[in-house]
Amino acid sequence: MALLLSSSRAHTLPSLASADPFLRKLGNETWVIGNEVWNMTQGRQYGVELYYKDHDCVGDAVGHYVSYNGAQSDLNWTSASIVHEGTYQGVPYIDVQFAAREGDMHWVIFSGLAGAYQYFVNRGLPTLGEFRTLWRLDNATFTHGKTDLRDEALPPLSDYLPENKVQDETWLSPDGSGGFLTKYDLTSWVRTQTYYGVYGEGFGSWYINAGKDYYNGNHLKQELMIHRESKSGDAVQLNMIHGTHFQVSAVDEFPEGKMWGPWLWYLNDGSGDDAAQRARDEFAAWPYAWFEDEAYHQRGSVQGQLRLSDGRPAAHAAVFLGDNNQSKTALDMGSDYYYTGYADAEGRFEFKDVRAATYGLQAWSNGSVLSNVTTSYLQEDVVVVAGEATDLQTATWQVSNKTKIFQVGDFDRTSYGFAHGGAPYEHGLVDKCSADLSFMVGTSRTEDWCFGQSKLGSWTISFSLDKVPAPKRNGEEHGKEATLIVSLAGYSTGASSRVWANDVVIGNLTSGSAPGLLNDPSLYRSATTAGEWRYFEFSFDAGKVLKKRDNEIRFEVTSNTTWRGFMWDSIVLEW
Repeated sequence: MALLLSSSRAHTLPSLASADPFLRKLGNETWVIGNEVWNMTQGRQYGVELYYKDHDCVGDAVGHYVSYNGAQSDLNWTSASIVHEGTYQGVPYIDVQFAAREGDMHWVIFSGLAGAYQYFVNRGLPTLGEFRTLWRLDNATFTHGKTDLRDEALPPLSDYLPENKVQDETWLSPDGSGGFLTKYDLTSWVRTQTYYGVYGEGFGSWYINAGKDYYNGNHLKQELMIHRESKSGDAVQLNMIHGTHFQVSAVDEFPEGKMWGPWLWYLNDGSGDDAAQRARDEFAAWPYAWFEDEAYHQRGSVQGQLRLSDGRPAAHAAVFLGDNNQSKTALDMGSDYYYTGYADAEGRFEFKDVRAATYGLQAWSNGSVLSNVTTSYLQEDVVVVAGEATDLQTATWQVSNKTKIFQVGDFDRTSYGFAHGGAPYEHGLVDKCSADLSFMVGTSRTEDWCFGQSKLGSWTISFSLDKVPAPKRNGEEHGKEATLIVSLAGYSTGASSRVWANDVVIGNLTSGSAPGLLNDPSLYRSATTAGEWRYFEFSFDAGKVLKKRDNEIRFEVTSNTTWRGFMWDSIVLEW
């Protein structure tokens, strides 16, 4: 990895000017770290007075800190020390450790680098859901924010009118347009993000997370990344290394020594092009050869091929290496290290640079040619050995052999294909879906079904049958059992639905009454593609319930709450 250096001179305190990276102690609980480009004063909780290009980038904002479970528990640093120093490609660096009861925050500072690599090592974190590092920076300096999906000015603090607040960090726009102002619009996908941050005229502060194995969750893990702090106006740059914003739960215990990072915190003149180039360099260099940690470099690879039991290759399937023998969903896993990928057109997959451990392998449809595959694949006890390639050969993925009557929407754990499905993050978008909807199998298009259902009313799927089986008879196996598969891309509590087949209630979708139908905040936090995936089967006697020619499956919302309800993935009827 070739280090990109900067010739800019940072403001330095008296006697701190140095060509090498440094740690200086100013008092019992105050230190200064940096190099010839930048320096920051670190107190017991907050990193303040961040000087870069002779400018304090924190100003009146809070600065840098580490916290868990929201802002309830900020870490308090009891000591600071240089735990390692060396050179890489002739460039000197130091590894500065700030120690707290819960663990150690590290800053790896190279001479000439505008920014630092950061990582955190667990020592005693409690069981938790949210764990983050972040910058809260001067709002006059950092006026804009950028994720992979958005690049725009942060709203002025004056737009956050108390009388316009409608829910958690969400306000009516003050312009009277009927739109909303919410931080959750500035969310993006964790596993595919390249770089993000806040910037303004002459200044940019960016996070580049090249290695992502320390994040919790799978391909559909999404997180809030930047926003305007609604109370103070600070420009917020979030590093949600264990997040919960769009999940049912993500409460984990962490083994001692669990490491998040290293990632790069990078300063520049505000140029997105420069940050993008730096991100390309970081991704190419990961895992970092300069990093002095033996366990970090104990890595191997996993490869194999998935073939469906009907003979097809599992083309482009989503593939996930996660916890072994675990009852949690792939999105909720978060104690250790996780790897995501996709199979090729022949169902072949490979994970490179995997930490040595034992994993569970999962796979599921990513739509496209697998859009009708309603089952998932699971293989436990996948052992990854450092320096070796684990070849799983060809595995068979069992698929349903039942006869499909109809399917609405691709089976891919997302709302893609439906009206508004996959739209840019937007608060209240589900309001654009009608209370009543009719869908005719064979005539209606996928986009005639809306991505979310939240209003009182009924959504009906009409279909015709040329013939129906005889009803089942007591004690005999005659007849057919029909199964309605309901796959939800997300669900936010506050709406209840009865599921009808013709005039018979075959099930319900109600918070607290169906296994796993718990709240994820997707629909009321601007998500339009996914929250947490849920899968249900409702079985009934086809001969008793269905009839020749005209039939209906109906989802009747019997109680509701604004912006809450069902985000659809796919609906399948088979026997």
